[in-house]
Amino acid sequence: MAIDPAEIDTTEYDGAATTTVEAPRASRLAAVAPGLALATLIGVAATFIAHVAPIVGAPVIAIVIGIVVALVRPASDGLKPGLHLASKRVLQASIILLGTGLSLHQVASTGVSSLPVLLGTLTIALGAAWLIGRWLGVVGDVRTLIGVGTAICGASAIAATDAVIDAPERDVAYAVATIFTFNVIAVLTFPLMGHALHLSQHSFGLLAGTAINDVSSVVAAATVYGHAASSYAIIVKLSRTLMIIPIALFLAFWRTRAEEKREVAAGVTVNRARLVKIFPWFIVWFVGAVILNSVGAIPAQLSHDLGNLAQVFIAIALAAIGLSTRLRDIRRAGFRPLALGASLWVVVTVASLALQALTGQG
Repeated sequence: MAIDPAEIDTTEYDGAATTTVEAPRASRLAAVAPGLALATLIGVAATFIAHVAPIVGAPVIAIVIGIVVALVRPASDGLKPGLHLASKRVLQASIILLGTGLSLHQVASTGVSSLPVLLGTLTIALGAAWLIGRWLGVVGDVRTLIGVGTAICGASAIAATDAVIDAPERDVAYAVATIFTFNVIAVLTFPLMGHALHLSQHSFGLLAGTAINDVSSVVAAATVYGHAASSYAIIVKLSRTLMIIPIALFLAFWRTRAEEKREVAAGVTVNRARLVKIFPWFIVWFVGAVILNSVGAIPAQLSHDLGNLAQVFIAIALAAIGLSTRLRDIRRAGFRPLALGASLWVVVTVASLALQALTGQG
């Protein structure tokens, strides 16, 4: 392969000339600029729309707009580098920023009595995702994404999981669409169900916080039910979001271990340096951000602003994923992932109500 002399950078190191071949930074920026700019435009627009219609979060709006644009005009080769950067690096940055808005103190504030419901629904959701997904024939990344999205916090959890496992765009799009569908249904039906079951404000807040995914949908449903329900639902929901930490760390170690096993099976010498490189270190930064916020090192206003910026970054990343989506790939997945999402939604709702009754929270 011919090397452009303009791309050769010669520097002195300990008296010896060292020659490195690097792509000019300007050309790299030019390559990513179009796709990144388009994803940013859609992400910012989605954030604005979400303020007008808070029942639907900006990440969902962003990926829907991205998919619609992709249907009209699929992403060109010139857009792909920037879209890849947005869907990976910007996504990872958003997860780190998300950590600045979370605190370990939030778990304690929910009260020990509510933790069995919170942790119970999480365990049941993840277990049901594996069992029902296997029965439906839904395997691989899409099952993981739908399971984690249902168990923890919808689009944000899907984004964090995708940043770890590097799932195909079609699986991310399908998972977000599935979670979105049942979020909308929950917002419309949960207040009616709560009144029909004569749930208290506390009980409904616990139900909304454990059985509805995205924060915007939790707030929408709980606010309709009452102010007290809304306040408690938000606390439960934020505590539930903290479960991203152990889940992401487990997936990260599992992914690294699986790569190591593949190399051993192939008779290839395990490259420890490469395994360290592919480990998603942004998760460590995310945990660090949570710890800093927990000890009060991040001012409240800054934490709030960084949390808002995280949502914008997630919207930009999901816009890029939407723009990279091909409809035929989603069609190929069929309706089984949607059936998995519906099943998990019902299972988590019933589990929340049942655990409340068993623990005296109802």
